[in-house]
Amino acid sequence: MITATDIFAISSQKQFEKIALKVFRYQHENNLVYREFCDLMKVEPQKVKALQQIPFLPIQFFKSHAVVSNTNPVQNTFTSSGTTGTITSKHLVTDTSIYEESYRLGFSQFYGNIEDYVVLALLPSYLEREGSSLIYMVEDLIALSNHDESGFYLHNHDELIKKLTALDQSGQNVILIGVTFALLDLIEKHQFQLQNTIIMETGGMKGRRKEMIREELHQQLCRGFGVTAIHSEYGMTELLSQAYSLGEGVFECPAWIQILIRDTEDALTYIPQGKTGGINVIDLANINSCSFIATQDLGKKNPNNSFEVLGRFDNSDIRGCNLMVL
Repeated sequence: MITATDIFAISSQKQFEKIALKVFRYQHENNLVYREFCDLMKVEPQKVKALQQIPFLPIQFFKSHAVVSNTNPVQNTFTSSGTTGTITSKHLVTDTSIYEESYRLGFSQFYGNIEDYVVLALLPSYLEREGSSLIYMVEDLIALSNHDESGFYLHNHDELIKKLTALDQSGQNVILIGVTFALLDLIEKHQFQLQNTIIMETGGMKGRRKEMIREELHQQLCRGFGVTAIHSEYGMTELLSQAYSLGEGVFECPAWIQILIRDTEDALTYIPQGKTGGINVIDLANINSCSFIATQDLGKKNPNNSFEVLGRFDNSDIRGCNLMVL
């Protein structure tokens, strides 16, 4: 049996592939929804010898099925955001400690010790509902930062402007994590010149503003906050891990996540690096649900395994922590 310890200790491609194949067989055996999907695809698990042969469950299954790989009690149900009347995704998490370990290790890999930062969060659309995995993560990061100044802001922009300016001028390292539309609202109220602050957008206009292409959005945010780069987080309700971009919209993954790019016309075919296609995610932290997910995002993979998100498939609803649509 593969454990979380095995997953978070991955240090090579060979190790990743070996563990991913073991996780595939485990989930095929223990996840009824995934097994039925594999059967429909006529996939025999003993013949699967490479990552590209593993079936990827369409992300929509999280809207209609209980996608779980064990019979343990559900500790947490994470739900996606959605407009009124739309069906939201549900991720039934039977071991929340794996999620905590995943985002804590992922954050420290890209940003170092959380205690070095004051963490400010401007996530109104997420705070205004229950079941957000992003709020769960940010709440924990705020607590781990061990700073009295860390915290959430809803619509109290004036207070946030004052706090952010004072902290930045004092030389304190700050991370401001914000949903896109709220960050734009903030810079319309105040133009900053920040020296010690990382601006991290989590994507999504949530119907509050017109969607923008990333380059235009990041230019506006860079000007408004007085910073040279905008960081981004790529995560979603159906995953237990995040990829991070430190600028230019180029995302990197921790060692237990990998991206494959599928052909938009033929979901079973993979396309070369640098070409645009559908993003398939292998998230081995999802050991208790499904680690192999075909998302509705469009993107491309670079030679160093980083990737870019370029939009979404037509006719798919915009939800979760997705990024800007072209």
